[in-house]
Amino acid sequence: MSHQTTTAEEAVRGLLDEWATGIAEHRPRDVAALFTPDALFQGFDPTPGFDRDYVAAYYSKQPVGLTADFDLIATRELAAGVVLGYARVLFARPDGPVPVFLTVVAERSQDGWALSHYHVSKILEA
Repeated sequence: MSHQTTTAEEAVRGLLDEWATGIAEHRPRDVAALFTPDALFQGFDPTPGFDRDYVAAYYSKQPVGLTADFDLIATRELAAGVVLGYARVLFARPDGPVPVFLTVVAERSQDGWALSHYHVSKILEA
């Protein structure tokens, strides 16, 4: 088996592609599996959560039909095997669109890349 180097952008884009697919197909457990076991997750709930069970519960309560279309704005390698990603995301909900900025941190382990930090901020129209 050959060793292939993954760039910061490839790592983040790959995870976010799988995340968006899992959301669109309403598969909360598959979305949660993209996160580290101790991931910090801050969605729209008033308090953050800290593990895959929290992530799965968060996406379980999202409406069927939700989609996430993202534009990856920037990536940056923070350290060996640790990558920061910043994206603009348009969540399309049955009751209307919700634009956000998303910051994630991805970490590489022997099992591959996983999200260890997730934080969204709604974009409020001025």
